[in-house]
Amino acid sequence: MTQTSSKTRGRRDAIRRLIVVLGDQLDAEAAVFDGFDPERDAILMTEAVQEATYLRQHKKKLVLFFAAMRHFAEAQRAAGRRVLYRRLDDAGAPETLAESLRRAVRDERPEEIVVTRPGDHRVLEALRAAAPTLRVVEDSHFLSTPGDWAEMRAGRRRFILEDYYRALRRRTGWLMDGDEPVGGAWNFDKDNRKSFGPAGPGLIPDRPAPADDPVVREVGRMVTARFPEAPGSVDGFAEPVTRAEALRHLADFVEHRLPRFGDHQDAIATGRSTLFHARLSTALNLKLLNPREVCEAALDAFAEGHAPLNAVEGFVRQILGWREFTRGVYWTLMPEYAERNALDARAPIPPFFWTGETEMACLADGVGQLVREGYAHHIQRLMVMGLFLMLWGADPKRAHDWHMEMYLDAVDWVSLPNMLGMSQHADGGVMGTKPYCASGAYIDRMSDCCRGCRYDPKQATGPDACPFTTLYWDFLDRHETRFSGNMRMKMQLANLRRKQPEERKAVARAADRLRERLA
Repeated sequence: MTQTSSKTRGRRDAIRRLIVVLGDQLDAEAAVFDGFDPERDAILMTEAVQEATYLRQHKKKLVLFFAAMRHFAEAQRAAGRRVLYRRLDDAGAPETLAESLRRAVRDERPEEIVVTRPGDHRVLEALRAAAPTLRVVEDSHFLSTPGDWAEMRAGRRRFILEDYYRALRRRTGWLMDGDEPVGGAWNFDKDNRKSFGPAGPGLIPDRPAPADDPVVREVGRMVTARFPEAPGSVDGFAEPVTRAEALRHLADFVEHRLPRFGDHQDAIATGRSTLFHARLSTALNLKLLNPREVCEAALDAFAEGHAPLNAVEGFVRQILGWREFTRGVYWTLMPEYAERNALDARAPIPPFFWTGETEMACLADGVGQLVREGYAHHIQRLMVMGLFLMLWGADPKRAHDWHMEMYLDAVDWVSLPNMLGMSQHADGGVMGTKPYCASGAYIDRMSDCCRGCRYDPKQATGPDACPFTTLYWDFLDRHETRFSGNMRMKMQLANLRRKQPEERKAVARAADRLRERLA
């Protein structure tokens, strides 16, 4: 990258506003750019080593962020905006975002420093320490603000995702018929739990082929050379890294997979990673797409009769409901939220969660796919990998760190409430009013994984016992008192209490042996 010297840049050197753009803020229409003057304002972007190494992150995740950042910087230059871009492979490149900002303030002496609210509390605090006068602008990408979440929660004994979702439906008017929801129900989740059955999912169109992108190739070589110990491989990278590519992926999903997304959004098929899912979360979280246009594309498909209501409502709920609620949890309750551990879970993550090398077919398939692609859909995350970690008793902060390392779409604001809260129930009921706990029978019902597995999901003890089933009954036994007042756990605890004391002791012994063997 050619750097123009300070002696030849002329009056463009005098910077009025220095706009810090982070790797998950690639939105050229963000509020932080309002009133941008190409002659007096500049953008600062940094590929910081610390952001690649504070956790041991998947190689494809590093390619995703760095390639998308480089593309965005070039697009801003082409639009006439001045960009100060610090590449990781530049000589003397700053190691941290804070160091890069301090250097820019020292060298450029901007009148004002501005940043969109980062997606990571840790990054926000580091930038504020580096530049105490930093002005933080609310992220206009989202459809609600943390303030909206806090205001709605205030004074309520109970505040759940469904409450927030309905309020945002009313605000946007999406899938509304006056004051009532289209179709007579707010939520069609009961229609979205079909398995594929013995015939499997059938033919599903492949995702769009990745572009032949020299930036991706260059970044892939850099990542492979600089971070050889990072999980996964750069081979087969296929994620959108430009806005044009992201729009192509959105159109492809709406055309080919949205119509059947609703019925089968919770189903799992061995060896099939995408199924009818959108796989747009990376593009959304990097801000290559905005949630409004994504939801409106699905709403248009419903209006045109291309996709049924249960598919469109389920898809919109993931974005307008879950995604917005999650961000409210993060920014309203941080930094204390990150330390929560309501179930007092302390175990380390099992080693096979980085390799997929296990005899459990569902975890071998899910984790193996994750190692290869850096992706798994929400039921694989919540009800296979996340479920096992919760039943295992994994430390929730370690579970979150693992999620941040392995998933391409993991940014702190969305990963922490998702893993610590919804998946591990470590927040005590903010993200979900009950733990998402189930035995191997759930996985058997929703997938084909158990057919070829050496374990029997019906057995909790003995040589063929499914580890999920063993750990499920042990989990209920260990937390019986804790959940005795939770009405949503009433049936599960009643089933536990039907077991004889000796049977419960046998399960506890089997769980202890399992932890010794798999640790």
